Amino acid sequence: MNILMIAINDPAGMGIAFTNAINRYSEHRCRLITKEIRYNFMFEKDLHLPWLTQDGWEEVEELLKKSDVFHFHMTADEDLELGPFRPADYLRGKVIVHHHHGHPDFRANPEKYRQKYRQRGRRNLLVSTPDLLKLLPEARWQPNIVPINDPLYTPLPGKPQTPVLVCHSPTRRDLKNTSDFIAAFNRAKQTSTIPTELHLIENTSHRECLRLKRESHILLDHLQGYFGVSSLEGLSQGLCVVAGLDEWNLRHIKEFTGSDALPWSIPAVSRPLSVHVQNLINDSGEREERGRAARRFMENSWSDSLVGGYLASIYAN
Repeated sequence: MNILMIAINDPAGMGIAFTNAINRYSEHRCRLITKEIRYNFMFEKDLHLPWLTQDGWEEVEELLKKSDVFHFHMTADEDLELGPFRPADYLRGKVIVHHHHGHPDFRANPEKYRQKYRQRGRRNLLVSTPDLLKLLPEARWQPNIVPINDPLYTPLPGKPQTPVLVCHSPTRRDLKNTSDFIAAFNRAKQTSTIPTELHLIENTSHRECLRLKRESHILLDHLQGYFGVSSLEGLSQGLCVVAGLDEWNLRHIKEFTGSDALPWSIPAVSRPLSVHVQNLINDSGEREERGRAARRFMENSWSDSLVGGYLASIYAN
């Protein structure tokens, strides 16, 4: 099948990551159209509309005509204007997939989207994290994906053990518990005898972000109950990853992976976050074991070939 992914902007680089995985690991062919760049992370692009020449626009039209599947990301749908084209004019015979990634409007108004999909008879609905199933219960959870064998996603050999580098890469601080993490780190650092540094990674390209994470020992994701792409990046790099996963998300992860042994380091609600961070700073053995378990977990249960194949099976069905 020929799949055409369509997004206003690429959500956390997942559009291009899925495009690459489908092309690499399945018999299907996939292309990605994007309209905008947000946050300037400089993810890889396929057909980015502001950069197209005349030949590129002709290719867009050809893909709209000949694709078997339209896969819409975030809030995009068939009414999205793609220069002079609208996917709505090319829907005949197409399979339509809607894939939600936690856009603020979707989180605030899920019923608006549910009603639209009911009215249009849309049944192929995906969400990127298990918490979103509560907002769109008709959907299927399609886990996010990282290319675990690309060099920047692999563990860094020969990494110095001191100072202990703790990293956190919030796209939006208000959504990633950044102030909680900074306060916890500062308290932990005051009482620890081990040299340690916090790398707050912001306003940088995705490749530079990955490079800085790879040099670190501990990654702080967020405490929202679910996990971000940052978690998957850190797990793939063999880092000790801290995230506040709740029981709902843990249950879905275990069902997807078939494993009860999950590698995240989950802070207990009954004790201060600073104590959890300080224990990881002080205990190199636990950090290293969690890092090894994290990499094994990604290789065995969350590789891009496995996750990309899961999406390919959805298309096939």
